[in-house]
Amino acid sequence: MTATMRPAELRDFYENPAVPVASGAERSLRQARILARALGPASPGRAPATVLDVGCGDGTAAQTAARELHGHHVIGIDWSQDALRRAAPRLSAAVRGELSGRGLPVATASVDAVLFSEVIEHLVDPDSALDELRRVLRPGGHLMLSTPNLAAWYNRALLLAGVQPVFSEVSLRAIHGRPGREVVGHLRLSTARALRGLVTASGFEVTAVAGAPFHGVPRPLRPLDRALCRIPSLASILLVHARRMP
Repeated sequence: MTATMRPAELRDFYENPAVPVASGAERSLRQARILARALGPASPGRAPATVLDVGCGDGTAAQTAARELHGHHVIGIDWSQDALRRAAPRLSAAVRGELSGRGLPVATASVDAVLFSEVIEHLVDPDSALDELRRVLRPGGHLMLSTPNLAAWYNRALLLAGVQPVFSEVSLRAIHGRPGREVVGHLRLSTARALRGLVTASGFEVTAVAGAPFHGVPRPLRPLDRALCRIPSLASILLVHARRMP
């Protein structure tokens, strides 16, 4: 009989301070700017938007977003106490919450936008997670989602060579058969087409899919990685902007 990792063990994994929780800086900036253009600036005659960074990790992505979203309120949410401790100095508000169980500590249809950065690839049940994000967003509210691209340009070459793709993992204890050294707990990966389909099926209208570079690409290849962001289906990171359907 094959042993399986129990939910408590998964929680212990993500509470481990050695597990990376920070978002890549360039990716965080790109997604923040997309959301800033979508929301527009806060103004005296207009109430500021409420933006949740769900799965905020150490708060770096939310901090970047706050600098771009002038006048709007950015609130970090994470269920990891260790992540929240690290996020607290960077954010004006960081609270504990989770997508499963009782759901987020947020009223229905009360939020203008959600940042969902590098979270969906860690989830056992992404469908229920997107349902919960849809619940808290007002009709027409914005979802800004980012996740690694299974079909990134180098992953296509690695698969042809019989090598495990970057971002994918077969173990939560060690790296086997792929480049890299860090175990980060990725359970699900998607292509641009699959991610668009998932988000659409969850009650959102996808308005844009963009690409972002990956900070772990070897330095000599980074110019190519940035250039290929213009073709989201080949980019290292997928950025999806969507709006909640009524």
